[in-house]
Amino acid sequence: MKPIPLILIAVAIIVIAPFVYLPFVDTGEELPRTTLPWQIELGGDGSSEVFGFTLGVSTLGDAQRRFGSDLEIAVITPKEGSSSLEAFNGSARAGFITGQLLFTGELPQAQIDAMRERAAKTAYMEGTTRKATLHADDVGNALAAPIRAITFIPSADLDAETILARFGQPAERLRSTDHLQHFLYPERGLEVTLDERGKELLQYVAPRDFERLRAPLREAGAQPVAQ
Repeated sequence: MKPIPLILIAVAIIVIAPFVYLPFVDTGEELPRTTLPWQIELGGDGSSEVFGFTLGVSTLGDAQRRFGSDLEIAVITPKEGSSSLEAFNGSARAGFITGQLLFTGELPQAQIDAMRERAAKTAYMEGTTRKATLHADDVGNALAAPIRAITFIPSADLDAETILARFGQPAERLRSTDHLQHFLYPERGLEVTLDERGKELLQYVAPRDFERLRAPLREAGAQPVAQ
């Protein structure tokens, strides 16, 4: 077999590259509703559905049925702050977009703390953050926990232009550090964090609970960005 001429390889790279590197490129694939990150279905009671999960109604068990063994459930405890019940999928697919999905379960804080204390195993992750593997007796209660919030970390890097094109103008655009901008969409329960040094975050809560996303920014002294 003759080798492929270098000029053909170069042409192929030029043709294919935009579809590899441009984030959130639409493939034309027909997808169910609430599959893609910008497809948020709103309820009349301040609820919302994203990625096929209704926030505050769908449970971590629903997420496990979707992702199976790819979903890891644990109690996560930062160095400062309260423990939380989380379920993580490191290789999720949202329509034609890949990334990482993190589900936060809604349980009383005392119950989450008790799960942490009964943990079968505890390990450190990312410095001082602790991950506690659930005791078998706590798995059932964890799976029954409603999904309070969803965080999506897309594999592709985003920029401000892409965020505005896909999600529209935010109600507020804030800067919390020299490299972090926050696009707030309270009517959809969405915050998009643009990180000029790392990965972007898309955080979803039911619109009625949007203060959970806005309050930490206010406490951090985030300032408006000129639009």
